Amino acid sequence: MAAKIGGAILASVVVAYVADVIISDRKLFGGTTPKTVSDKEWWEETDKKFQAWPRTAGPPVVMNPISRQNFIVKPRLED
Repeated sequence: MAAKIGGAILASVVVAYVADVIISDRKLFGGTTPKTVSDKEWWEETDKKFQAWPRTAGPPVVMNPISRQNFIVKPRLED
């Protein structure tokens, strides 16, 4: 019984992979890959732009997983 289940799972993975390759990589329904995806230079410039933005955030928080409440973490001053 386990062999049938394992074989069925393996067969479904193979079918899904083949369908993905045929539809997306070989463009079964036509279309082209956008330049923004295929152009490495465009990707590098976009990455530089995003890295140049200032990063702002609120104070760090700790979440209590039981009550789902967030608490702001305040630094402890040790004397």
